[in-house]
Amino acid sequence: MIVSFDSSMKIERRSIAETFRICCMRVYNHPAPEDLALGLILNALSDPVRLDIVRHLSRVTEATCGELQGGRPKSSMSHHFRILREAGLVRTRVVGTVHQNTLRRAELDSRFQGLLDAILKQMP
Repeated sequence: MIVSFDSSMKIERRSIAETFRICCMRVYNHPAPEDLALGLILNALSDPVRLDIVRHLSRVTEATCGELQGGRPKSSMSHHFRILREAGLVRTRVVGTVHQNTLRRAELDSRFQGLLDAILKQMP
């Protein structure tokens, strides 16, 4: 039996591959605002790299992981972003192959009013 593929089959195959890639994209969990814990936040901000990431995000609307990497190894940055996400400081959304990060400022301010401002006002 000979099977031939025409151009419509190729389009269909790409469509299936694209659907698979979309379905398998990483989705990150972020704690709800009421679950934010002061100890986790302070622990996350105790590292200079993570504090630098939060400072940068406080000045912009959104930044990619690459923009925040600063020449550091990708594996260490993945660890730092995970700690920041689990503490509730950063929200990461996946757009294709890019990870966009935002500071959860409004949620943090509603839970711990003035905390982030006090931390960010300290000398870098």
